[in-house]
Amino acid sequence: MIHKTVDVSKDAVIGENTNIWHHCHVREFAHIGTNCTLGKNVYIDHHVSIGNNVKIQNNVSVFHGVTIEDNVFVGPHVCFTNDKMPRAVNHDGTIKTSKDWTPEKTVVKKGASIGAAATILPVTIGEWAMVGAGSVVTKDVPPYGLVLGTPAKLVSFVCKCGKRLENMCNTCKLSADEL
Repeated sequence: MIHKTVDVSKDAVIGENTNIWHHCHVREFAHIGTNCTLGKNVYIDHHVSIGNNVKIQNNVSVFHGVTIEDNVFVGPHVCFTNDKMPRAVNHDGTIKTSKDWTPEKTVVKKGASIGAAATILPVTIGEWAMVGAGSVVTKDVPPYGLVLGTPAKLVSFVCKCGKRLENMCNTCKLSADEL
């Protein structure tokens, strides 16, 4: 289902059973997998890659250079950036164009979750990692890592079900020692 208010480029690829809600914009050469949900007012920039079974909540911006793998959750108002040193003009005062910079890469690995209003700089977020709401992620997050704060710091590890790993998770049967 693609809502009638959505602007999808004819050069974008949208997988089967993907729902795209009100006022989203999907740019050229973006690739969105199967069984995904994009909430209201999501922006997907050109050449962005989104895997299967991904849920992106309302008002999320996913800019060029971002890859989101399968089974990822992105909370409302998350912003992915692609430049650690943004400027509108070059050092000589001329307006920057796309030829004046190369977008930096961000990868969100399989199963990761990103809480509401987080800001993600160009980093890698590991498999099944969790980013707390409102965090500003400036460094890579390890697999199963739980990061919180501004800037985000590693505070613990979580299992696939999202619970903090103290010893053994009874749901996922994963132990902190296995990480």
